[in-house]
Amino acid sequence: MTGTAVLSAYGPGTETLLWGVLSGRSAFAPVQRFDVSARRAGFAAAMAGSPQLDAEVARAVSEACDDAGLSASDRARTPLFLAIHGDPAAPRAAAAGRPALGPEAFAATVAHACGLAEQDLRCYMSACVAASSAIGDAAAIIARGLAARVVVAGGYLVEPDQFALFDAGRVLASDGQVRPFSAGRRGLLLGDGVGALVIESSEAARARRALPLARIAGWGRSGDAYHPCQPRPDGHGLARAITAALQRAGAVAAGIGYINAHGSGTAASDPAEANALRLALGDAAETVPVSSTKSLHGQALEASGVLELIVTLLALRKGMLPVNAGYLGVDDGCSLRLVLDEPLATDAELAMSLNCAFGGANTAIVVGLP
Repeated sequence: MTGTAVLSAYGPGTETLLWGVLSGRSAFAPVQRFDVSARRAGFAAAMAGSPQLDAEVARAVSEACDDAGLSASDRARTPLFLAIHGDPAAPRAAAAGRPALGPEAFAATVAHACGLAEQDLRCYMSACVAASSAIGDAAAIIARGLAARVVVAGGYLVEPDQFALFDAGRVLASDGQVRPFSAGRRGLLLGDGVGALVIESSEAARARRALPLARIAGWGRSGDAYHPCQPRPDGHGLARAITAALQRAGAVAAGIGYINAHGSGTAASDPAEANALRLALGDAAETVPVSSTKSLHGQALEASGVLELIVTLLALRKGMLPVNAGYLGVDDGCSLRLVLDEPLATDAELAMSLNCAFGGANTAIVVGLP
């Protein structure tokens, strides 16, 4: 990875995001962007005002390309893999205008605005594993020599339609806090997240004399095929993804210095993820530090994978691991070495970011210092 850019409820920029998560103070607040008076829950991690998704995604992509030092000709040869729920303009557009909208058109508009290649575009819409799936695909394509470079981006801004769906499903935390792996947890909360990564081969980076920020060491994916919404309780599906990522990275479980868990804060998901970690890591599950930064910046849906991977690499580079916020007490079904109370100093060189989604999809990405 040679370039990053991010926007979260803490504000724009990687330093702002790092400061936010290391402060231990969550970004959750009463929703002001739209009316939630008829909703069961009324909290999210959202920026002030009414940001526009197309503008924010294009800004993040452009900033990541600038951060990587890509020239105009470099950009013109680089495809965009975009993780997004859909074109936000489509649902309320007139019928005659809808054929010109949609995720592919949205991605093409972003690519054009940022000077990226307008062929080989990909859109990922697989909920909370959309961005992490795109990252895994980009890494695989580059490792096989099929591309020198890919820009991966993801975007989600808290909006009324998804908020209403999650509220109707009674999975939003009514107490305004996300409490992963904790007794007394009440559910998830949505959060703004827009991010972009420039991923390229080491040869391409050296040819440009670009300094790598981090390396994608391994990746893995799996499917539970268990339930439309609930994860497999024994964690076997996610454990397969974790094991595949470790094997591809050539790493042992004890060599992972931090895990940024999916940690949604829901009753079914957290114990299943804890089971998966114990299955995949064995005895190392008792010693590897774990936290879920969703407890700080919220659940960014399709953008989760890119937002959380950026948090993970920032934590590695800083040598400080963010806390698992909102913790109230031990849940015997979620026994892990959680980072609690204050950030944990580390000299680790490898970390892992996990994401899971409805339908039983699971991803694991291993990131390392260059």
